[in-house]
Amino acid sequence: MSDQSMHSPVVSSALIPAMAPPADVWPGPVTWMKKNLFSTPSSGALTICFLLFAVWLLRHFLSFAIFDAVWSGGREACRTNSQGACWPFIAEKFDYLRYGAYPVFERWRVDLAQAIGAILIVWLLWTKAPRRKVAALLFFLVYPVAAFVLVRGVAWLHLSVIDTTLWGGLLITLLMSIVGIVFSLPIGVILALGRRSELPFVKAVCVTFIEVVRGVPFITVLFMANFMMPLFVPDYLTPDRLLRPLMELFSSAYMAEVVRAGLQAIPKGQYEAAKALGISYFDMMRLIVLPQALTIVIPSIVSTFIGLFKDTTLVAIVGIADFLKAIETARVDPNWAGPTISSTGYLFAGLVYWGFCFGMSRYSQSMERQLARGHKS
Repeated sequence: MSDQSMHSPVVSSALIPAMAPPADVWPGPVTWMKKNLFSTPSSGALTICFLLFAVWLLRHFLSFAIFDAVWSGGREACRTNSQGACWPFIAEKFDYLRYGAYPVFERWRVDLAQAIGAILIVWLLWTKAPRRKVAALLFFLVYPVAAFVLVRGVAWLHLSVIDTTLWGGLLITLLMSIVGIVFSLPIGVILALGRRSELPFVKAVCVTFIEVVRGVPFITVLFMANFMMPLFVPDYLTPDRLLRPLMELFSSAYMAEVVRAGLQAIPKGQYEAAKALGISYFDMMRLIVLPQALTIVIPSIVSTFIGLFKDTTLVAIVGIADFLKAIETARVDPNWAGPTISSTGYLFAGLVYWGFCFGMSRYSQSMERQLARGHKS
């Protein structure tokens, strides 16, 4: 053995500290733009075209909504301005857009009901909030009854009864969308489980309901519920006009297919392992299968909720004064005749609908990120 080999240093692997894998490093704005926006000549050309179009669109939007808009001065200022929005019109009609024809001196009941609902929703959706099960119990069981009593009124509580024909505006839109969202998911889960059931009768009923509802336009359902149902049902059994649209049942058929896709994505080994451990069908679905299935299809569930929220505008066809119908009624007021009144009203409606839909979308994305971190940890 040579002297060089005898005196060569020996490095022990125990002295080398363990290092964590390199974290994802953002490449920087220039590198990111070269990779994602200008990777090829055609990609760069499309990027420039879309950027110019976005700048042009944003410029016109800001000019109409802010820079050239009328912010004060009332009707006369809006009549003489044909370049920008008329925001005094929205300020004047804001109460009508929120409540419809609901009596002025009783609108505090609507405000109180909406405030309680907002608090419960924030409590329920805040993942770090304490006692979320209590919030779910209050929101799904107690709040619907309390809100109905508060908004509709009962004589024995000395609350005057307000007929639903006077309800309108954002009150109707939020009411119908919340009711539809709350009931469409559990009904959709039941229909999805029934469609996958091994009982022929249960499966046939669920499949028939889902396919019939998904094959019929929602406008047809609205006309049938509002005009045909009273012809076949006695007057004392005819549901209120707000219950006739049956949006939760219509949406539940689409929700059932979304949930079914999540159930089919679960590996069979999950079912077999649960059965091998002697877990009952109800506990298997409640504790193992459904949590995973619903997590997989969160984007599709939220997309269905967003579609349901926007579909509330269709109830105006059968005479229910929702938020968009209130906009249309307000814009034809001859006292506010002006060149940009209609555009201002529809712009405000679009911003309101976008705000709610964007909020639901962002919350679903945050939930996806939290669940992804939970799976990786």
